[in-house]
Amino acid sequence: MNRKEFVVSASAAAALASSGRTMFAQDAAAMTVSLHEDDGMPDVPEDFTGLSYELAQLTDPTFFSAKNRALVDYFKLLSPRGVLRLGGNTSEFCWFKASASTEAPRLHVPPGDLSKNWMPHQLFAVEPHAIDELAGFLKATGWRLIYGLNFGNSTPERAAVEAAYVWKSVGDRLEYFQVGNEPDLYTKASNGTRPEGWTLVNFVEEWLDRIRAIGAKVPAARFGGPDVAASSDWVLQFGKMVGGERLVALTGHYYAEGPPDDPTVTIDRLLAGNAKVARDTREIAAAAKRENRVYRMTEGNSCYRGGKPGMSNAFAASLWGADYLLTLASNWCAGANLHGGQSKFLTAGLGGHTPGMNVAKGPQTMPSGFYTPIRTEPGLDVKAMPVYYGILLAQQFAGTTMLRCDKSTDNPDLSAYAGRTKKDMRVALINKGSAAAADVTLRGVNGKRARIWRLEGPALDATEGVTLGGAEIADGAKWKPKEEEAAMSGDAIRIKVPAASGVVLFVS
Repeated sequence: MNRKEFVVSASAAAALASSGRTMFAQDAAAMTVSLHEDDGMPDVPEDFTGLSYELAQLTDPTFFSAKNRALVDYFKLLSPRGVLRLGGNTSEFCWFKASASTEAPRLHVPPGDLSKNWMPHQLFAVEPHAIDELAGFLKATGWRLIYGLNFGNSTPERAAVEAAYVWKSVGDRLEYFQVGNEPDLYTKASNGTRPEGWTLVNFVEEWLDRIRAIGAKVPAARFGGPDVAASSDWVLQFGKMVGGERLVALTGHYYAEGPPDDPTVTIDRLLAGNAKVARDTREIAAAAKRENRVYRMTEGNSCYRGGKPGMSNAFAASLWGADYLLTLASNWCAGANLHGGQSKFLTAGLGGHTPGMNVAKGPQTMPSGFYTPIRTEPGLDVKAMPVYYGILLAQQFAGTTMLRCDKSTDNPDLSAYAGRTKKDMRVALINKGSAAAADVTLRGVNGKRARIWRLEGPALDATEGVTLGGAEIADGAKWKPKEEEAAMSGDAIRIKVPAASGVVLFVS
């Protein structure tokens, strides 16, 4: 297929909306997807779903608080047992103000032109009250925590004091600590946290110094690492170099595209996907398993440096998010945390840069963080953004055992995923192509009844009107999906998936 960036005229979008996206302008491409039980397929953890925020968000103690009912409700709707990760670039500039007399650390300022550097270069004080409020938020949502500790502008002693307080306040809702954010970029001119020539070996040496200091104060502390930006080799080598039971998870980041002001970053390219994701995930997850560890993607999204308006905050991100997360789940990844938060802190984490605004085609409600799953801008209602719908679709597979899906034709636009619980079978079909519908026959389906939710939007670049199960998520995280019934014939179901849409089936 000649893939071009998807543009829908006003009249075409209106026709799709009025038809409920059930009519097909072109003949649907027919294919069969056969589902098979396979002992080698992964179990998807109950806490697979996660969100990632800048650690500096804690400078506002009212944000992650049980009193912030709007945010609590959106977290609970997304998952009853999710994982919140706090870290990001600002974590390298946060410091724990344990008491009024605690002095701020010395701020490292790299040489060169700071206007070309993408790090904050300002300090953020996190106070004990914010940690206590965070503990209440976790209890109210049912979520657990991955907490990032400052590596770039801190010492082992400071890290130990902060870790001890987090451990005491958060308790058994603490999954593990991370120490350092994207160390594989530390020597880059855009980062500057460490000098040229500093390597993975140096990172491990400094990392272990901090782990020993933390362990002296918190003997039961657990850790994940190395939390790299892009180097799968760093993850694998780190896992080999660091032994012991304290390291329970290998972690890394993944942004599908970027930067946002690169004209080659398009919806078409985003939805084309990257086969390397599945290969690297399988390799790292297998290496982690050999050492009784797991692999988690602790930060990522559709486009780095704050996301691209018209793509990261649009329906395209819904389809990408669902497909990407289910790819990870199918390849033994233990979970994924898509990054977001208030634009104030995301912008600070980029050294004050807002590259997405350079390509914005109209007024924007936020200058950065176009990829955020939940909008939480001051003065605006809390709102589920398009990518949230994709995460919510993928969340339906938490707690399942994945099944093997064999497609009869090699259609790169149509992704198929299936999983089984003790009560039912779940199937997701995601048609990322903008031109042709898919006429899919599912085989190997066991059950008597099949219910369907559809993931739909007016256009791939539409920032409003996204629905899952025929319903938008209203204020207060209110959502009531409308289910279709699918006709079953023996072990087969035939279903049409319109271009640029997705479905999830529940067969019981």
